[in-house]
Amino acid sequence: MTLTARHDARICRGCWDQMHMPIPIRGPLALPFQAFGITRSKMNPNICTICERAFTFVKKQRHISATASIMFADIRGYTLLSERLDPLALSEIVSIFQDECAKAIWEHDGIVNKQMGDGLMAIFNFPIKNDRHAAAAIQAAIEVQRRCGEALEKLAARGIDTAAEALGVGVGVHTGQVEIGEFSTFRSDFTAIGGAVNLTARLESQAAAGEILVSAEAAAQAPELVAGATIREFSLKGINQAVPAHVMTMH
Repeated sequence: MTLTARHDARICRGCWDQMHMPIPIRGPLALPFQAFGITRSKMNPNICTICERAFTFVKKQRHISATASIMFADIRGYTLLSERLDPLALSEIVSIFQDECAKAIWEHDGIVNKQMGDGLMAIFNFPIKNDRHAAAAIQAAIEVQRRCGEALEKLAARGIDTAAEALGVGVGVHTGQVEIGEFSTFRSDFTAIGGAVNLTARLESQAAAGEILVSAEAAAQAPELVAGATIREFSLKGINQAVPAHVMTMH
């Protein structure tokens, strides 16, 4: 499959992977579906709003247990920056961060499942299936750091003050068993919960600006991507034992 076909799919890749159902999302065949509100999802432009908002229809149950890779990313130095910049400049930085992260995640078939101001959560291996989801998550994390680093340089060149100490992005990646589905009676869009999600969030909270912390479980699935990375142990909130992680530093 060519890069163009992969990242500009004509049919929803989630519906195809999960139900083997060809739902057009681009081109003339997509127009009748758009009339009924079936459009490309904001989670990933290669899946549709059926995947996003009709999990029970897609999987015939409210939630499933699955193996997936989770990524959390967050702006470091944001609090200090918010004290020095006007709201308009600050909102531009957050928008650029979210946009650049999303592009990196979509490029590797992940979905942007949650956006929390200066942070986000991504899922790899659902609804788009990927046998090498851990590698995809790590590659997306590397791309996040590259894209955000370049964006900060461009903002600084325009005269926007981005010189806050340790300003950058911290990322955590972990692979494990999660529960994916609908967990609210008020919202039908899906998410992932469980210990693996919590551990990823805890890892990300320990990552300094420019760092990617990759759990041992994720690293074992893609050893070539973490070769040469330093291994450190971290004491994480809510976890009794120290957790080892590969520390990748982006320059």
